Amino acid sequence: MDNRSEVREFLTSRRAKISPEQAGLPVAGQRRVPGLRRSEVAALAGMSVEYYAKLERGHLAGVSAGVLDALARALHLNDAERAHLLRLAHEANGSNAILRRRRPKQPAARPGLQWMLDAITTPAIIGNDRSDLLAANHLARAMYCDVYAHPTRPPNFARSPSSTAPPAASTPTGNWPPT
Repeated sequence: MDNRSEVREFLTSRRAKISPEQAGLPVAGQRRVPGLRRSEVAALAGMSVEYYAKLERGHLAGVSAGVLDALARALHLNDAERAHLLRLAHEANGSNAILRRRRPKQPAARPGLQWMLDAITTPAIIGNDRSDLLAANHLARAMYCDVYAHPTRPPNFARSPSSTAPPAASTPTGNWPPT
């Protein structure tokens, strides 16, 4: 299989795997084919429909890394699929310029969740299964200030020395007997 047909097959199969709901697009009426339309992928990637159609026909020569990154985001490619797309572009281009390593994406909460946290009058946080602190209201940021101590690293409870309990809760108060 030549490079152009492999690119065509890869992009069309990935476009067919994503539903409009997964892409955050409104669903209107019946669709003739599964997945997203070319125009929807182009809009999500920030490019013209004509340019995306050219890419989907297998013309990846000269495509920039930024365009490939936008396309990978629009198609919800995982790391292996993204690497495959970069390899296909490299084969079409004959250059190592596109094969640069992607910076890991810093986890973040959606703006609506942050707005909701800010409305809560007690300390509130949102985390993930890797102990990353995705969002917090101002009271939680004050309570867990040690988690935010390193400005170059994302806040993570596993890296913080005293993250098992808030500082006020770790020291006994009053005349309570020790347990």
